[in-house]
Order: sequence, then structure tokens, then C-alpha cells
Amino acid sequence: MPIDAVVNIVISGLFTGLVYGLMALGLSVIYGVVRIVNFAHGELMAVGMYAAVFAFVMAGIDPLWMLVPLAVAFFGIGYGLQRALVNPFIGRPEHSQFILLLAVALVLVNLLLVFFGPDARGVLVSYSLDSYQIGPLLIDKVRLICAAVALITCAILFAIFRYLSFGKAIRACADNLLGAQVVGLNVKHLYALTFGLGTACVGIAGCLMSLLVDVTPGLGPAYTLLAFVIVIIGGLGSMVGALAGGVLIGVSESVAGLLFTPSAKGMVSFALMILVLVFRPQGLFKAR
Repeated sequence: MPIDAVVNIVISGLFTGLVYGLMALGLSVIYGVVRIVNFAHGELMAVGMYAAVFAFVMAGIDPLWMLVPLAVAFFGIGYGLQRALVNPFIGRPEHSQFILLLAVALVLVNLLLVFFGPDARGVLVSYSLDSYQIGPLLIDKVRLICAAVALITCAILFAIFRYLSFGKAIRACADNLLGAQVVGLNVKHLYALTFGLGTACVGIAGCLMSLLVDVTPGLGPAYTLLAFVIVIIGGLGSMVGALAGGVLIGVSESVAGLLFTPSAKGMVSFALMILVLVFRPQGLFKAR
């Protein structure tokens, strides 16, 4: 097999993996602070994909122009979801939290089925087939744009947690909840902000993924499972690990589709997860 084809496939998987990493970053942020696993994460991403497709079909709006409106809308959805539903379950047993968010996921999937049906829907923008040629390399324009947006979004999120006052307060809640309560931080509000930020990430990721794949309601559970695989590989609660895990999964899926069959992508992803659990259970970027 020509080495040029292999390199092109790896680059394509790298770009897709960055979008995967952004999706998993939202899940990792929520777990790292609130200590609740969002089992409706992939379903929320499917909602974002459908929103981008609906805007394109009804008004001809490019999904890239929907990034900011969807980020704002999903931040509000995440904030409201945490304050109204999740917050009363924070102190309850983990199985209660699981049932709650699983119920939210089921409601979202069935609402998508009611409003959009089971058929696949996609977006075909004017530059969907464009590419850049750099020597022997052929870089897909859409994947490059999506990867760049994912990186910029991750950088903004990192900056929020590092430099802004409420970002530092959120980190304080994650590091020492009792200490944060003692100094008077509004923990419930900070938890809701965290849930909103994580949901905004998955909304942006859904908007980007609408340019890469067709969406069906059944994609929601699949992406929830994929996000779990990524954060387990990268390390639960690690933002850098989520991004690195997404890149690793994206590249491995592309290589598996090239060497075996496209249906083998999931097999390779779970094989990587098993290897990580056996040899480094805390994840690639999680401290012991």
C-alpha cells in the first residue's frame, strides 16, 4: 500500500479525532467537577447535529455559522438541566444518577425519532468536496476546518479554567469541595456553569460532526459510548487526556478501516480501551 495513502488516512483520522476529543472533553469536564457521569452526552450531541441540519435545510445556514448560537443555546440547556434535574441527585447513590440521566437520554432519542424519523440526514455545503494538496498529501477542507474549530474551542475552555475568576472557582470546587463551601463559593451555581460549559462543548462538536457524517437518532447512544471509551483511555476528569484520547481513537479508527473493514473501527477502539484498563487503569493522563 502506498505510504502516501496511509499518511492521508492518518491525517484524516487525526482531524476527526480532534472533534471526538472536543465531544469527550465536555463529558470529562462535567465528571471532573460535578462527579456525575452524563449518560445523555451522546444524545445531546445528536440534538446539536439535528439542529445544524435543520438550520441548513430550512434556511440554508452553514453549520459553521451555527457554532456560536448553538454553543449559547446548549450552555443554557446544560445549566438548566443541572439546576432542575441533576443537582437534587448529586448526593444520591450513583445508580440513581445513572437512572436519571439514562431517562433523559431515552427521552431525547425518542423525541428525535418523533420529529425527524429514523432516516439519515446530512449537510452538503459548497465546499464539502474541496481539498488542499500539499505535495503528495491531500487534506480534506471540511475536516481541516472542523479540527481547527475544535482546537480553538478547547483552547478557549482551557483559558476559561485557568485565567477567569469563575473558572478558578470551578477548579476550587473540583479540588476541595468542603474548602470551597467554607470560603462561601456558590457551589450549586458553579456546578451548573460546569454542566453548561460541558454541554456547550458537545453542542459545538455536534455542529461540526454534522459536516462529517449523516445523523440518525441512533447515533446518540453510540456517541455516548464512544465518549466513555475516550475519557477512559485519556483518564477520567483529565481535559488533556480527553483530547489525546479522541485523537488516538480517531487515528485508530481510520487505520482500522484501511487495514480491515470499516466495521472493525469499533473493535479497535474497545481493544485500545481494554489495553489501557489492563496496563494503566487510571488512564494515559491521570495521576495515580
